[in-house]
Amino acid sequence: MDIAALPLPQTAFARAPAPSPAAGDRNMGAWETARDFEAQFMSVLMQPMFEGSGEESAFGGGPGESMFRSLLVEQYGREMAKSGGIGLADAVYREILKMQEEPR
Repeated sequence: MDIAALPLPQTAFARAPAPSPAAGDRNMGAWETARDFEAQFMSVLMQPMFEGSGEESAFGGGPGESMFRSLLVEQYGREMAKSGGIGLADAVYREILKMQEEPR
């Protein structure tokens, strides 16, 4: 049996990246800020998930693991946001644009 020939399951994580705003009406600064916010949010959500894994296990990374764990979790958050995230960047982007349009 050839495993490579089997179809991949369609899950929530196997979707295409979220579309960024259309090129004509794109405010790249606002979009990058919104995506960075979503990445940071995802990192904060995942941080407790990695606190339970310690250096004591057979596959622990030693003393350096605790030092670099936050960087790893931050990178996970960035990659998740870049590949579509949870849709928070779109909502934040719209709010940023709304706030820019409001008179002071």
